[in-house]
Order: sequence, then structure tokens, then C-alpha cells
Amino acid sequence: MLSDSERLPIYRVERNLIEAACPAGSRTIVQAPTGSGKSTQVPQILLRDGSIGTGEILVLQPRRLAARLLAQRVSREMGSPLGGLVGYQVRFESKVSRETRIKFVTEGILLRRLVDDPTLVGVAAVLFDEFHERHLYGDVSLGRSLLLQRTVRPDLKLLVMSATLDTVGLESFLAPCHTISSEGRTFPVDQRFLRKMPARDDLCAAAAAETAELVLSSAEGNALVFMPGAWEIRRTIDLLRPRLAGTGIEIHALHGELPVEDQDRAVDESGRRRVIVSTNIAETSITIQGVRFVIDSGLARIAGYDPRRGINTLLIEKISRASAAQRAGRAGRTGPGISLALWTEKDHAARPGFEAAEVHRLDLAEVVLALRAGGIHDLDAFPWVENPDPEHLKQADRLLHDLGAVDGRGRVTGLGGDILAFPVHPRLGRVLVEGAKLGCLPAAAGLAALTQGRGIFLRSRGADLQKSREAFIEAHEENDLLADLHALAFAERFRFSVDSCARAGLHAVSARQAAQLAERLERAAASRGFSVSERDPVTHEKLARCVLSGFSDHLACRQDRGTLRCSLVGGRRGTLARESLVQSGGLFVATEISEIEGRDAAVTTLLTSCCAVEEDWVREAFPEDFSNEETVALDPGTRRVTRRIRRTFRDLVLEDRESGETTDSEAAVVLAAEVLAGRCQMPQWDEAVETWIRRVNLLAVLFPEYGIAELTEKDRPFLIEQICLGARSFRAVRRQPIWPIIHQWLAPEQAAALEHHLPERYLLPSGRRAPIRYEAEPPPVLSARIQDLYGLEGTLSVAEGRQRLKIEVLALNQRPIQVTEDLSSFWRETYPVISRPGRPLPR
Repeated sequence: MLSDSERLPIYRVERNLIEAACPAGSRTIVQAPTGSGKSTQVPQILLRDGSIGTGEILVLQPRRLAARLLAQRVSREMGSPLGGLVGYQVRFESKVSRETRIKFVTEGILLRRLVDDPTLVGVAAVLFDEFHERHLYGDVSLGRSLLLQRTVRPDLKLLVMSATLDTVGLESFLAPCHTISSEGRTFPVDQRFLRKMPARDDLCAAAAAETAELVLSSAEGNALVFMPGAWEIRRTIDLLRPRLAGTGIEIHALHGELPVEDQDRAVDESGRRRVIVSTNIAETSITIQGVRFVIDSGLARIAGYDPRRGINTLLIEKISRASAAQRAGRAGRTGPGISLALWTEKDHAARPGFEAAEVHRLDLAEVVLALRAGGIHDLDAFPWVENPDPEHLKQADRLLHDLGAVDGRGRVTGLGGDILAFPVHPRLGRVLVEGAKLGCLPAAAGLAALTQGRGIFLRSRGADLQKSREAFIEAHEENDLLADLHALAFAERFRFSVDSCARAGLHAVSARQAAQLAERLERAAASRGFSVSERDPVTHEKLARCVLSGFSDHLACRQDRGTLRCSLVGGRRGTLARESLVQSGGLFVATEISEIEGRDAAVTTLLTSCCAVEEDWVREAFPEDFSNEETVALDPGTRRVTRRIRRTFRDLVLEDRESGETTDSEAAVVLAAEVLAGRCQMPQWDEAVETWIRRVNLLAVLFPEYGIAELTEKDRPFLIEQICLGARSFRAVRRQPIWPIIHQWLAPEQAAALEHHLPERYLLPSGRRAPIRYEAEPPPVLSARIQDLYGLEGTLSVAEGRQRLKIEVLALNQRPIQVTEDLSSFWRETYPVISRPGRPLPR
């Protein structure tokens, strides 16, 4: 007789799975909906088949809670204690032994294992579960495993499992591979939407009200409520309890920060009717029995890059239509169900079909460091499931270089290896390494934990964050983060009492979560051989040095002492938050940089969570990033050329001061550049000068024997510099004489030849001297009244006949009648027409 697990739909394709997945070096795609049994049964099928020998099966899960619950479920089905034949390993937690053959791990664990164990010794197969979620670590781990299989581990088996997946692209990526599809067990689900969307602040109340109404409308069936995070879950439960009081219906929370026993209690199969209020952990990976109602907030904490802190974090965003369908399907696993979306059909249609792959929306520094540490130096040749933006890879390398994690050739340094030892973003890993070096690792761990969290100070209406922080710090210590650490220590002393923390302006739950994370980071440090004992009490200087090590690209310099305006590394401008304790320090580091849109769409870059630093501390940490240069430049305010001393950290100007007079030639170069750019005018450089230059150039062409050099555009800067010699300002340039310098271009005999051969005027028979216009292109143009041309025939020329003239014949009113180069044809053809009897000459 079949067991309950063997009745699962995945067993209908068991033989196909064994034939495809068990040969050495196989690549298999398993497409099966949630509830089909793929996550729990496929590892057991492979182990029972025996083709993997004594090797280990790694099952990658996108979430820590899923890894633990699945390991617990499979170990129970196999009749083995957890940590024996079946175990799990997640960040900061492990339950494995030498006997473990099936190990559920989070994706980051595999990526880091590949650094320490590049060939995955003892691993027979790697299963990538819930791959449709397209997590960054999953993508990179698959590419790394595929590369390993193609080179030194041709025996390694790879399986990619998913509930919903576009298999076409993945089949091409894994080719050659086999694809196996399994049906699920589903019942009809009545999908409902709200007519009007609740406001974000009212979402928990709406979830509680709708859940109670649905659950009380039926005598059976559990409810699954999806909320984005722990705070929203607690709020929803608080509002739901009075509505379900006296009904016997249990209410449970389910999220990754809960104690293990609470998580187990939420998903046990006791048969008691219940409401589970969960994060998106319940969307896939684990199956909760008896769910007939799904109430969906439509939100989730989705991994994304947080530009404020320069790290990856979880941001509350709307889920895609695919995720909504996954959630709704939970109501139809054991019978017909109802799914209520707490948004409108119109909003649903506007949502994206799928979430974008994390490789396109996360900071890549951590995975780039892991790849480089694992010997992958050519990132362009790495087998990415989807190629990341090349600029994002460059940004990751720049940050890693700033942190000292890689050298100029992209090779991982010893410091980079230490940073990688911590399962956090490289910025925070660098903070922890510096904390160990300075003997204040517990404080650095607290800082890293606080930086990743939501903040422990209450921000209720009217609360003054600056005053709240001042209560935890000495008056002279300009360090927001040190105040936060002291506040965290206060909360710990009072055992995170909600009342005690609230009186001090602290959020007890956030403080507890930060303390737990800090403790885990300390344990991770100890396991890697770092000393976690504090030699001395943490000081402002020690903590500031730790912050600086990880956030050097957030270094800011006050533009002047009387303002909150600042300059930052990277050519950025910002404003220090008024509530910051850094009130007099000129140089500081901000761990959070946010863009705030105000009135008229004006954007302010706000710097928060800051600590003052000394320039000497920056120089000690990053000596190669400092430069001192003496420049000669224009002061935009006075429009004078000055000599300046400029001291910079990368591109951040720390000091810029005047340091004495410039030489004539130095000033001339700067002023000439301003003239050529059109920012400084030379009134005396007029059309007469341009005409003279054109005459010189024409003479050089017509009489090469004079040895005259043409005056080209390339020569203008030289001439203008000569004119600017002796000047120091725009005002002086405007007064500089032009002609003495211009005339120096020609020797005296060449100047005489210019006046003789290419005169400015031409002597006519009438005795008048008609002007000659020398334009950009020859021939020159002679303008004369018609009566002054009487007696002239044929063509006119200058330069001993080498250059013909174009004649512009003028009427008595000086307006052109005709332009010609042949006066004979003018007198013969045109003149009779304009001068026939009864018609006066044009005026």
C-alpha cells in the first residue's frame, strides 16, 4: 500500500526522473506545481535509486525557514533524526553530521562553499529548488556549478526544479538537458478582488476584517494570510484576535525571525482549525495543510538594492501577477477554495507578469567577490543565466577595490578573504574585519546589525530623533551610530521590555532583532578565528574608523561651517540631516544617503546616520587615495587667475586655497582658454583683425617666395596667449592691445608686401579708393559706385595680376546692382538695360 508521500503527483514521473537525472553529468529540469512533492520527494527518489553512491545531495532553497522545515519534513518521512541522514545549513545555523546525505541549504551557503571547496568534494548532485524566483545567488550558483561540471566534475548531477518556469530559455542554457513535467493536485479557486484598494496604513485592518469574515462564513478550512513583514504580521494578528475570540480558531504567525518552536507550531498537522499570517515564505517551498482561504495583501519584502545604505536589503513592493497566482493556488490544494486579493482588478492588470531576475536589480559586489575568490577572473565569460549590466559589474569591482577586497588586477586580497568570511554585504564585512583589528568586534557586529535593520528609535509623530539619541551619548561625541549602539545596549539591559524601551524612545522588537543578528555575527567571527572580546570600551574613534572602512565612498565634507550643505565622494552634493548629532564636524561618513523629492519636484540628497571622522584616520586607512596638487585656475567669483593648493581624497576636495601669484605665462594660458571658450571677450579683436588674417593667408598662397606662414585656427591659441601676457583677470584682458601682437606675425618686408600686393583699397580712375573685402574664400570683393567704374574694362586684379577681383557694382544709394568679374560684359549687356532713355540709373 502506498504511503501518503508516495501518493504525491511527483511519483507519476518517478521512472522518467530516475532515467534522466541519475546518469553521471546529467542536467535535468523538473517542472511541477507547488504541492506536487518535488521539494521533499525528489531528493529521496535520487537517494533510494542508489546511483549517487555515497555522495551528498545538496538541495538549494531560497529561504532559511523553508530549508529548515523541509529538512525536518524529509527527516521525519525517512525515519531519521534531524541532522542525521537529512540535515540543513543556513546562515548562522547548521544541523548536519558526517552521516548527512541530503542537505537542505540556502543559495548563499553553496556559493560560499564553492570558495572554500571549489570542486565540491563529496557532492554527487545539486538540486536548485524554486528556481523560478530567480534569486541572484541561485543564478550564480547554477552558473558556477555548470562551469564546474563542464571542467573538473563531469560526474556532478544538476537538477533545476520549479513550480512555474519559462523552460525554453533554461533548456538552452543547460543544453543538453532533459525536461520533466509533473501535474499537481488542484481544486477550483474562486479569485476575488476588492472594489476599492485600502490605504497602506489601513492594510492590516482590512486584512483582519476580511479574514474574519471569510473564516466565520464556513465551519471548516484554514486561512493563510500573506503580509509583507513581521511588523505587519503582528499588527494584523493583534487586530484579528478580538474578531475570532471564543471561536476556538488558532492564530499563528509565520516568518523567518520567529523562534523555531513557533514556526513548527504554525505548520504542524494537528488538525486544529487555524489562521496563519505569513510572509511570502508560504508562497512556495512549504505546503500548509487544510488551507481553503487565502487573503493576500499583494505586498512582499523583495530583495533590492538600497541606494541609501549602499547595500542589498528587503524592500516592500507589490508582487507580480505570477506570485499572486502562486498565493491564490494555496487555497485549492485540498479542496475548492477562495482567494481574496486586497487590491482591485485594475491594479492587478497593471502589475508586472513576473518579478525581474535579481541579477538586474541587486548590487553585485558580494557575488563578484565570491566568484573572484573562487578563481573566476573573467566575469564576461562566466555562464550567467542572464547577463548583468556591464556597468553594474564595474560598479561592484570599484566598490571592492575601495574596500581593499581586490587589487588593481581584480585579484582577491587577504583582506578580501577575511571580508568573505562574513555572510553579509562586503561593506559590512569590511566593518567587522576592522572591528576585529581594533579590538571592538562586538560593537562592529552591533553596528552591522543596526545598519541592516529598520532602526531602533521610535519615529512616532512629533518625536525628535536628535534628542532621543542625545540621551545615549556624551555631548562631545558627534556620532549617530555610537548613540544607536548605546541605545541597543540599554534595550538589552532591560531585556527588550516594550514599556522600558518605549519610555526611552526605542522600538523593542527592532532592538531585539538587531541584538540577535549581532550575536550571530559574533559567532560567525569566532568560528573563523577572529577575537570577539572587546579590549576596551568602544569609543567614538574606534567606531568611526570601522564605519569609514566600509563606507569610504560615503565620505562627506561640509562646504562651510555655517551650513548643512556637503560635498561627497563621487562628485555628489548633499545635505546633512538636521537631526544628526554631527553638528560641528567638517568631515564625516554617512551610512545612509537618500534622495527626498520636495516641492516643484526638487530633489534633496539627505545624509543620515553619520559619524564625524578625522582626516588623519582617512589617510591612515586609504593612503593611496590622497593627492595634493598645485593648480593655476580661474576663480569664478572674481574672474581672476590664481595659484591654488588642492588636497583631495579620491575626487572629494578637502582643501582648496590660494597660494600666491601666478607667472605671466601661467595666467595667459588660463585666460586664453577662457577667451577661446567664449567666456571672456576681447573687444579689440574685431572684423578688422579677421580681415588682416585673411589677407596674410592669401598672400602666403599667392607669393610662397616670401616664406609667410599661414595663420590657421591652430595658431589662434598661441596669438591669444601672447595678447594675454601680463593680464590676470577678465577685465585686464579686455584692455589688452591686439595689433602689436598680431603684426609680429610678419617681418617688416612681409608686412610691406602685404600692403603692396593685397591693399585694403583699390585706386579707381575717378580718384576714389574703393574698399576691398577679403572674405573666407577668394576672390576678394571690390565694392564701387557705377560712376566710379567708368573707363574700366575687362577684369580687375591685385597682387601683380595673380588674384582677380570680384566687382560689386553699386547704385547711387550704395545698393548692389550686379556682381561680376568682367566689366566689359557688364557694360555691354547689363549697363544698356539699366540706363536706357527715360529710365534713371538705380539709386
